[in-house]
Amino acid sequence: MASVIANGITIEYDTAGNLSDPPLLLVMGLGAQMIAWDDALVDELVKRGFFVIRFDNRDVGLSTWFDDAGVPDIGELMAEALSGDAKAAYVLDDMAADAAGLLDALGIVSAHVVGASMGGMIAQALAIGFPSKVRSLVSIMSTTGARTVGNPHPDAMAALMAPPPATRDEAIEASVKAYGVFGSPGYPFNEQRVRDNAARAFDRGFHPDGVARQLAAVIASPDRTDGLRSVTAPTLVIHGEADPLVDPSGGKATAAAVPGASLWIVPGMGHDIPPALFPEMAERIAAHSLGG
Repeated sequence: MASVIANGITIEYDTAGNLSDPPLLLVMGLGAQMIAWDDALVDELVKRGFFVIRFDNRDVGLSTWFDDAGVPDIGELMAEALSGDAKAAYVLDDMAADAAGLLDALGIVSAHVVGASMGGMIAQALAIGFPSKVRSLVSIMSTTGARTVGNPHPDAMAALMAPPPATRDEAIEASVKAYGVFGSPGYPFNEQRVRDNAARAFDRGFHPDGVARQLAAVIASPDRTDGLRSVTAPTLVIHGEADPLVDPSGGKATAAAVPGASLWIVPGMGHDIPPALFPEMAERIAAHSLGG
């Protein structure tokens, strides 16, 4: 792994594959470090001809943390959002500018872009605000930012708003519990894999205050529906039929907003990407982005 200065901050990133292959930028979701893009999925994408770039969004992992901004009151911010007055330390457009800056720092003029959950929101904002940077767009288990679609189901909302863990053991147990709410009911639950991934993430960069600020960025960001209508990059929207955290209406609204977008609703998939789906997902991304 390596780091660069981009958009005025330090961004940690890594790459896989041949530099001569078409670049594919992976953008991860709320509170998740770049290692949440499973190595096996990255390998599947490399096998299909991509030069893959992963990175830590601001405020997680080894990229710049914004602790000087303090910890937002999420309940108060949600109330402010109803009147359009929500303000945060940064918004999704700033995070999209980070992604654009990373590509610039790496000397990459444009890339295929894949984002998951909040990463899908950032990828959408990148396609809207930096259209020349985006060769193609894949938005996974995400939404438009419209308040009427993509909302969490009550049990998922409760899990999202639970107090953050304080210790390594608590973080691991919290991940297992969250998977029981967010995970894909149509696919096997590998508890040891969830525990191992949670331990690795904790050891690499445990930072709950950054997660709160990222959530504030989502809440304070405007509806992207009108902007999505201007997107010209070929777009594929992927969403789990059983997603309780970002209701499938969010994916459907995204596909409806982007001219010519394709939509894949995945039976049995929740708010995660099960390993059993890695080969088909990589194949569909390659078919969409590379034409085969």
